Parts: sequence; C-alpha cells; structure tokens
Amino acid sequence: MAATDIARQVGEGCRTVPLAGHVGFDSLPDQLVNKSVSEGFCFNILCVGETGLGKSTLMDTLFNTKFEGEPATHTQPGVQLRSNTYDLQESNVGLKLTIVSTVGFGDQINKEDSYKPIVEFIDAQFEAYLQEELKIRRVLHTYHDSRIHACLYFIAPTGHSLKSLDLVTMKKLDSKVNIIPIIAKSDAISKSELTKFKIKITSELVSNGVQIYQFPTDDESVAEINGTMNAHLPFAVIGSTEELKIGNKMMKARQYPWGTVQVENEAHCDFVKLREMLIRVNMEDLREQTHSRHYELYRRCKLEEMGFKDTDPDSKPFSLQETYEAKRNEFLGELQKKEEEMRQMFVQRVKEKEAELKEAEKELHEKFDRLKKLHQDEKKKLEDKKKSLDDEVNAFKQRKTAAELLQSQGSQAGGSQTLKRDKEKKNFF
Repeated sequence: MAATDIARQVGEGCRTVPLAGHVGFDSLPDQLVNKSVSEGFCFNILCVGETGLGKSTLMDTLFNTKFEGEPATHTQPGVQLRSNTYDLQESNVGLKLTIVSTVGFGDQINKEDSYKPIVEFIDAQFEAYLQEELKIRRVLHTYHDSRIHACLYFIAPTGHSLKSLDLVTMKKLDSKVNIIPIIAKSDAISKSELTKFKIKITSELVSNGVQIYQFPTDDESVAEINGTMNAHLPFAVIGSTEELKIGNKMMKARQYPWGTVQVENEAHCDFVKLREMLIRVNMEDLREQTHSRHYELYRRCKLEEMGFKDTDPDSKPFSLQETYEAKRNEFLGELQKKEEEMRQMFVQRVKEKEAELKEAEKELHEKFDRLKKLHQDEKKKLEDKKKSLDDEVNAFKQRKTAAELLQSQGSQAGGSQTLKRDKEKKNFF
C-alpha cells in the first residue's frame, strides 16, 4: 500500500478522545518560545527609494540606534545594493537584522533597467536558500536566512502622483517580496495635499495591478488594528535621530523655523503606525509570508524548470526517483545530441579550414610562379643590357685604338716633313 494511501486513511479515521488527566503537552507553546528565544530571530529589510529620501535616517529611528553607513552620492553609474547585518538585543530576545539599501536608485538618466539589480538580488537570496535546502546534509537551523522579509518602498513627497519608475519597480517586485509603501519626508507637503496624495497613490497602485502587503486580518487578536492600519497605507513618515526637549520630555523631532515636527506624534506623521505594524505586530507574519508565499513561488518555478512536478498527466503522485531517471536520460540524450552536433561542426570546420589552406597554398604557388617569371624577365633584360654595354665598350675600344693609330701615323708624317724642310734650307744656303 502506498504511503499516501496510508496517510489518507489515517487522516480520515482521526477521532477526538478525551483525556483522563493532565498529560503535559500543553507546554509545547512554552517549549517553542524558549527554543526560539535561545536560537534568536532574523529579519531582513530592503529599503528602495531615490537617494536623499531619508532611508538610513528612518532605519536609525525605527530601531532607536545609530547604524554605521556611508552617505550615498548621486554619481553612481548604476544601482548597487549595499547590505549590512547587525546583532541587536532587546531584553532577552536577540535579533539579527539585515538592512539592504539601493544605492544610486533613480539617479541615472536612463532609468529603464533600475529595477533589475534589485530583482536579481532578491532572486539570489532565494536561490541560496534553495541550494541549502536541496543539500544532502542540511543545516537550516544554523543557516543565516538572507531572504528579504519586508520591502519599504520610499515614495518622494511630490504631492502629485507616482513616478513611472516607482510603478514599474513595484510591479516587478510585488511577486517576490512584501512591499510596504511609505511617503518619505512627509513634512514637505501640507496635510490636505498629503491626504489627496495617499488617495492618488492607492488608486494608481490598484489600477496598475500592484499588489502591496496587506496586514493580516485572519487572526482575531490583531484583526481590528490591522484592518484599521490597512486603510492608512501608504504611511506618511518622518525620520529623525535628533532629540529635542518638548515640555518636560526629550522626544525625537525635527526643528524648523516655523515650528517642530514630532516623529512619534501621530498627529504629525504615521511613524508610530509603521513601527507598530512592521515590528511590534506583524514581523512574524512578514517572515511567514516570505517563506510560504514568495519563496514557495520561486521554489515551485525552479523545480518545474528542472522537471519536477507533484503529479503526472494521470494525476498520480510523481516519484522522485522516476523524475530523476527521466531527467537523467533526457540530459544524457541532449548531451549525446550536442556531442554529435559538435563533432559534425568540428568536421565541417576542419574541411573548411583544409579548403582555405589549399586555396592559400594555390595562391602562394601562383604568386611564386609570377615572381619567378618576373625574376627571369628581369634577369634576361639585365643580360641583354649587359651585352649591349659590352658591345658598346668593345666598339669604343676599337675606335680608340684606331684613333690612337691615326694619331701616331700623323705624328710620324709630320716629323718627316720637318726634316725635309730643314734639309732644303741647308742646301739653299
């Protein structure tokens, strides 16, 4: 009998029976709490927004501390994600907090691909967790979970509408992370403008099909407050680490020439609502939603790409061994096919190379014959020219000899005439 059939029968035949006395398994929640507290918790926040919207300041205000970090500039060539992890302790509860900030987001002239590094980063964290989960020897209880649990999307307080960059980015992220939109530096616009701006943002998100995180209302203990807070989204927040004395208390506030804005005054901003919903009420739900919804979607898509399914075409449970064998045979078949294609391609390229070499050899022979013939013609011309010069030299020598002979004969004739004249003169006298 198959294991699934056994499990089905066990589930159908489950009966409720009373206990005759105290057993003790009612302490399981306490055991779970103690174990969780001893192991500690992790929470990862992604802050998405343009440079200068106060992302770092808000994080410092939310967790009532000063996180180390260098201020970002507007000269980044592209979007970079900067991740920092901190160990926090409150009472006896430890929290490993990771804050990921998008450095340079929205600073480029061409913002078309600004969302891609963010999507790739989120997928990389899912992939790392999946690889750890698929190991033979898993250590998930000690594995540092780097999956993003909450994305605080910072919206510039323009008072008009969402930018196209914001809509595109949130649309690309809504299936991968829990998005909580917030209006940053909300003290930059008036209350009436802020109310209209919130309505406009909500309308644009709905009309563009952007799914933001909704605080759960299925738990009766938090249903009322979460339902109320869902109506206040997006939260209009202000961040400040500066403490000012207001009345008899020191409070976080921002001092302006026209007055003081108190961060924790709900009449001034929604910071308290954000802190309540993000940290004090729904932090565990954000972690659960990340694992059960976003990660499961990524995991399912990845496993389906690898050929794994829950059921076969006949709606019968799929065997992991059969799936592995099928994928292995498919992979070997594709490998053999690629090997054959590569072999044929190699043979074809060898033939093409041989043809090219033969053609080059033929061209070299033809060039050699042309040069050889040219050399012979030049040699013949030089020999003819040499013969002509030799003939000219011989003719010149002959003319020279004849001239010298004539000159000597002329000299002899002139000398005999002189002697004859001298003799005649002597006879005269």
